[in-house]
Amino acid sequence: MAISRTDNSTLGRWWWTVDRWTLAALLALIGLGYLMMLAASPAVAARVIGEGSRGLLLAKQVVFLVMAATLMVVVSLLPPASVKRFAQLGCVAALVLTLATLVIGFETKGARRWLAFPFLGTMQPSEFLKPCLAVVSAWLLAAGKADAAARAADGRPRGGVLEARVLYPLAAFALLAVVAVILKSQPDFGMLMVVVSVFLAQLFVAGLNLILVAVALCAGCGLAVGAYFLLPHVKKRVDLFLDPESGDAFQITKSLQAFGHGGFFGRGPGEGTVKNQLPDAHSDFVFAVAGEEFGFILCAIILALFCFVVVRGLLRLLAESDLFVVLAATGLLAQFGLQAFVNMASSLHLIPTKGMTLPFVSYGGSSVLAIALGMGMLLALTRRRGPRTEMA
Repeated sequence: MAISRTDNSTLGRWWWTVDRWTLAALLALIGLGYLMMLAASPAVAARVIGEGSRGLLLAKQVVFLVMAATLMVVVSLLPPASVKRFAQLGCVAALVLTLATLVIGFETKGARRWLAFPFLGTMQPSEFLKPCLAVVSAWLLAAGKADAAARAADGRPRGGVLEARVLYPLAAFALLAVVAVILKSQPDFGMLMVVVSVFLAQLFVAGLNLILVAVALCAGCGLAVGAYFLLPHVKKRVDLFLDPESGDAFQITKSLQAFGHGGFFGRGPGEGTVKNQLPDAHSDFVFAVAGEEFGFILCAIILALFCFVVVRGLLRLLAESDLFVVLAATGLLAQFGLQAFVNMASSLHLIPTKGMTLPFVSYGGSSVLAIALGMGMLLALTRRRGPRTEMA
């Protein structure tokens, strides 16, 4: 891309300040998403929609991927202050829509997580809530520390400093509690655990009082234990993971067969056969399709791309002095990496199965666009600011 360093336009400034290596890795994942839809979607479309519609899911996903790449680049143009405001508005809107799923949403596989819109199809609002919530939580945690420091510097009474230090984190906890109640009601326990885990990571990085961190950690553990005993579908999945003979383990059995069938080099593009028996080959188990048709090599490349994005993002934060940027980027990276881990580990039967997409690679409009939104905010927050604009 021939853009001069002296180009002072919005595009020119963006090109020389954005992390181009991370951008390239994310675009590579989007490209792999297209490749995997070529491999996985025709058989699923023929089985679910009809033999004459084998290319329908692929065509829809291509549109979603193009929209995702565009959205990611557009959001990455924003300055940190605009990212904060955008996330605040997005969090409110996504929270209202997620709450609306409990009233006017439609139910699929025992869960009420989606809204139907005329001409637009279905949408899962909680997917968009995740990245916005991470940024808003970062803003509240950082604002508490900044306000407390400002009060202390001005010589204000000790009580005021403690009040600022406590009230902002309490607001973040309250927001998390509201989200937790809504997600539990849908129910979407997997997404709830991701949201809680991301918040715990932000608390750790923020260096808040260890008592608050311990309380949050205990609450997370209690949530997991309580879900096992109170939610039948969670208990069923955990029991099935510990003892595959205790229930229907068809999908995970076929997933492991797909990896074994592919071996090191894979069966070749379009040559997979086990994938045709996987009901969710295009979404939750797309990693198994990659293993069967392209083998261990492509699986390792996919894993390396996710690790690269997370590790490089964290390394860029080492020189960052703005606590809000550090916490927001940490939350977005933790979310991105954790979602990828859950999907791949579920496919390999390393953890109980969870219906969670592989970022940019699995089929799904809401998921792809929400991840693009989060990664666009990450690119915006990690752009170089100040006199030095050259990429590291």
